[in-house]
Amino acid sequence: MQKSEMKSIIEAVLFTMGDAVELKVLAGALEADPSEVKSVIDEMIAEKAAPESGTEIIELDGSYQMCTKKQAYEYLIKIVQMPKNYRLTDVQLETLSIIAYKQPVTKGEIEKIRGVASDHAVNRLLEAGLIEEKGRLSTPGRPMLFATTQEFLRRFGLKNTEDLPDVNTERVETFKMEAEEEIGYRLDGDETGDSVILKGDEPEVGETQDL
Repeated sequence: MQKSEMKSIIEAVLFTMGDAVELKVLAGALEADPSEVKSVIDEMIAEKAAPESGTEIIELDGSYQMCTKKQAYEYLIKIVQMPKNYRLTDVQLETLSIIAYKQPVTKGEIEKIRGVASDHAVNRLLEAGLIEEKGRLSTPGRPMLFATTQEFLRRFGLKNTEDLPDVNTERVETFKMEAEEEIGYRLDGDETGDSVILKGDEPEVGETQDL
């Protein structure tokens, strides 16, 4: 194996693994002598010492790890602190709508309306700061209650939840019938051979919306 190819593989492994990787493990993966691999890594360490490189390879007790150079920390912190621009799928928007109009509401109630599991959608909305936990229901199992947040109001340009547009009941019934037909179709199966999803996180497909 040529040195350039070995460097490429070592860099890919260290970048992907994140944590320190033992020299013997790298040598085993490359099917090369450890002393040869160490020589190549030492050369890579010297190359990454150049100011134009934002990463470096450090040695930790016979292992090697790729890290960000200290001088880049302040810029990484700025990136982390920047507001995240979440993209909501149709599934997440549907779940958010149910919570907005029915709040406070349990995940079980959400799933009863949607007809499918909503764990992933609820978790993503929590992560985006659009919904929050609002205590527990005083029933067996004490299920968690969810409601929208001030961030939700800001993102959608609302003063309060009373500003939510009125729901067209006829349209809701149409959606309900369409959902029931879709669920029945999934349970019956189709000719594509797609698996029937009975529980777990639903696949999130469809168009997305920027917030």
